[in-house]
Amino acid sequence: MNKKVISILLFVLIVVLGYTQKDIWVEWMKEGGMLAIIISISLVAIDVFFPVIPFPILAGMIGSFFGVWQGTSITLTGAMLGTMILFFLVRYGFRDWAEGYVNKHPKVNEYKQSFEKNSFVAIFLSRAIPVVPSLAVNAICGLSNVRWSTFFLASLLGKIPNNLLVNFAGANFEKSKWFSFGIYGAYMLIIFIITYIMTYRKLSRAQVQGADE
Repeated sequence: MNKKVISILLFVLIVVLGYTQKDIWVEWMKEGGMLAIIISISLVAIDVFFPVIPFPILAGMIGSFFGVWQGTSITLTGAMLGTMILFFLVRYGFRDWAEGYVNKHPKVNEYKQSFEKNSFVAIFLSRAIPVVPSLAVNAICGLSNVRWSTFFLASLLGKIPNNLLVNFAGANFEKSKWFSFGIYGAYMLIIFIITYIMTYRKLSRAQVQGADE
């Protein structure tokens, strides 16, 4: 059985489990214990492929069930598990699909050179400030010559702030809903401002280059 067939079977299994078992898994999560931890990690990993439950909501739930620090370790473990599985699937099984995805999105293709020139910094920033979609980051890195260890470490460090913040918001949700909404809202506002500044600078440079020509 070749790598592509194995990759397809694994991909289908992840999708089926995510969509058919999510409600049951959420109920088990509420029970606590080791089974709840395993299920939580699995749900976060599946969320990397498809947002069965939007990540901020899922991570917030986990934070409310397990607390800030344990919740963060659970969501971070699940996120990295899903991220690395997707990375290896792209690199060894779905290379043609990933190339098609990148080629169909010119903006995504523009980031490819940045990831290849300074892979660690580019990956870290893309995780910490999620301007580039996570799927695009995984696809680009899977296609590139980025070493898996570099991809893993940069992704891990970059994902910590967001995971910690969402779990903190979730853990405090019952005490003060507005406080939790405010925390995540402030974070999203910062991301929006950074994205706007980056886009504005890129457009300004393009206009200057066009004027010079």
